[in-house]
Amino acid sequence: MKTLLLVLSAATTSCIGNAQTAPLQPKFEVASVKRTDSCAFDRTFDPQAVTLRGMPLKPVLMEAFKVKTDQIEGPSWLETDCFDISARIPDGGSLNQLGAMLQALLADRFKLAAHTEDRPRSGFALVVDKGGLKCKEDDPKTDFMGPGRGGQMMFGRVGHGRLKGVMTMATLASNLSSKGYGPVQDLTGLTGRYDIDLSWDADDVESRGPGAAVEAAGGPPAPEPQGSLFAALRESLGLKLERRQLHIQFVVIDHIERVPTGN
Repeated sequence: MKTLLLVLSAATTSCIGNAQTAPLQPKFEVASVKRTDSCAFDRTFDPQAVTLRGMPLKPVLMEAFKVKTDQIEGPSWLETDCFDISARIPDGGSLNQLGAMLQALLADRFKLAAHTEDRPRSGFALVVDKGGLKCKEDDPKTDFMGPGRGGQMMFGRVGHGRLKGVMTMATLASNLSSKGYGPVQDLTGLTGRYDIDLSWDADDVESRGPGAAVEAAGGPPAPEPQGSLFAALRESLGLKLERRQLHIQFVVIDHIERVPTGN
């Protein structure tokens, strides 16, 4: 199924007997976009501004559409050509609108046109284990700000991993998608934010990088992984990864200019 992505600053629709104006798409107040020969992969986000130094457009697109790197189809230069982007968030705006602002910026400066496609792909569903959920929902009224609260941290010595912080199940699934087993979708049905503290011993799949355990489309199903991460999810959080055929959203770039328009 294809969905056309309309990256527009405004639109007007008419209803019978009543004219309505669609809300404006969030946009940066001002923005500077310059090509650079130095790829530094440096980024800074704060409530007032976004600064990307030496950044290819591939990670910008990932942030704009909230997808992984292998969910974007476009020209190869998206990963090699780098840009310095500085943009100011308008008064009343927030980082929660960052994706929409980046989409508008890409449409304005790079003439981006794209669409999404849902495609079947083998992966894992994050679900509550039969023994019940073991992690606690975060209390937004608490004043305590312990390590990892308000975000998430992934760290650990060689051969070991740890994920700690306050996050939604969707964010947890997104972090688990980077561990090498393929895409993970949140199907827990839980909408709150939870205190997560997960430790595990990394296995061979994780050491080979993202996607190492995903079978080719149409090929035989890969064996169910038995790594420490799967056991840790059940024992520490009361969650489980079930192998399923998922419908993953891909962003297909129909058109994008290599040289941005002037500032």
